[in-house]
Amino acid sequence: MRVHLVNPNELSFGVGVITPRWLYVLASATPQEYGDPAITDETLEQFDPSSVQSGDVVGIGIHTANACRGYELGKVSRERGAWVIYGGIHATLYPEEAHELGAAHGVVKGDGDVVWSTVLADCAKAQPRRIYDGGRAPADHFLPARWDLIRPNAYMWASVQTVRGCPKHCSFCSVWRTDGQQPRQRAADAVVAEVVQLRRMGYRFITLADDNFYPVTMTDIANARRQNNHQRLAELQDLREERFYLMERLAQLPDDLVFFTQITMEAAEDPQFLEAMRKAHIKGALVGIEAVTPEGLKSIYKEFNPSGDKLAEQLRLFKQRGVHVLGSFIFGLPTDRAATFEATAALAKKAEVAFAQFVMMTPFPGTVDFQRWEESLGDNADRIQGVPVTRYWLIPGNLRPKLYTPHPTMTPDEIRSRTQGVWDNFYSLPEIWKRAHCVKSLRSRLAFVFISKLYRQMYANTGIATDSARRKSANKWARWLAKPCQRLFRAKPMPDLTIPAPPPRFEQADVIAESRAETNV
Repeated sequence: MRVHLVNPNELSFGVGVITPRWLYVLASATPQEYGDPAITDETLEQFDPSSVQSGDVVGIGIHTANACRGYELGKVSRERGAWVIYGGIHATLYPEEAHELGAAHGVVKGDGDVVWSTVLADCAKAQPRRIYDGGRAPADHFLPARWDLIRPNAYMWASVQTVRGCPKHCSFCSVWRTDGQQPRQRAADAVVAEVVQLRRMGYRFITLADDNFYPVTMTDIANARRQNNHQRLAELQDLREERFYLMERLAQLPDDLVFFTQITMEAAEDPQFLEAMRKAHIKGALVGIEAVTPEGLKSIYKEFNPSGDKLAEQLRLFKQRGVHVLGSFIFGLPTDRAATFEATAALAKKAEVAFAQFVMMTPFPGTVDFQRWEESLGDNADRIQGVPVTRYWLIPGNLRPKLYTPHPTMTPDEIRSRTQGVWDNFYSLPEIWKRAHCVKSLRSRLAFVFISKLYRQMYANTGIATDSARRKSANKWARWLAKPCQRLFRAKPMPDLTIPAPPPRFEQADVIAESRAETNV
């Protein structure tokens, strides 16, 4: 019985931007008795069904965007006599859909770190269960990835996880419902060991693939203190101290490492945390800005973000501490007007963000927005080829609407064209070259230009293009740009790199004491 792990994707770019971590974590969860899994990431190349034999196990991880492709692969694999198992956030939310449309034998809900070995044992006995509940694995059960199985020179960036879960409850995000609001922080030693392994292999750019790298805010601590909730205060301070200890360990690693993570805006109000990020080589962060007006922020339950000039000022604080921002904005909110697009582009420039993504409002399964949208339509949802629009991921890509929720003042085409206009404006060559001065060397500036253009092609043109011909053209350009980008990010392997010893206890104690004193002010 051979194990196949597949990351579905309709478009293959030949080179991947970031390693799909789940593939290599499940490879680690695969017992040795079944051998090394065969791993296919369709971002790189299409899955070959002929490699599947009767009695094999095909594990397919799906999210909403690639569910249809995953179901295609599942049906083909089952026809060849394989046991078909689905996992991932979409399968967790819609396990019966994977059975009905994807020919599943079993579906894993939640984390797969612990339960995957049970799934394989059941398949070996020809007795897979219909549903497996992996739940939310505790942090000490998180498995390291099998990076020894990665194909050489396949990705620009590697990925390591340090925490799962996010304490926020943004209306457009499902993470807090699927991964939970209680942060589960991985031990610093396990994180450092994985980073060292990747740097030995030549990976210099590494994404810290966390739901929220800043799980405890100063406001959280202040609220617990004001409520005289001593137990909660101690829990929050311990979580914060663990973050500082992790960053102290990362700071011991080679200076050429560059980490990127995902973080909330509130970190800008915590200069001590930003300074620790700088020392830890965390030089970039995706910051969810979403909207630039108070009305827009209120509509998505993100009132903890500032707006207007204060927003631009706080974003600049990241850059001043050496953390370059990838700002994420949403268009199509009910409060948006025609002037919102230009104002958003202007603010992104004023805030000096290094990169930005401008996405159109999409109600994703598992979110508050999706739930409200689905309930508002009920049985009256429009159908396309017999599929209700509330199951839009099952509609052929060229027939899907570009916007799903009606807007009070703008048509979907207007929102789409204005969104594309903002991408074009922000990623014009003159604007990219201005922002490229955030790095020093000519090589780094060239890398900045190439990755900016690649990012636009992969995430704007292939997603917002109005027809399949334009998407195909965008994909072709993305493939062309990916090759030189990959070479620019490649680093000389460091096979002799050792794991640094933990810092002396008195230094660690100093960091913890300083952090606790800061939060007790």
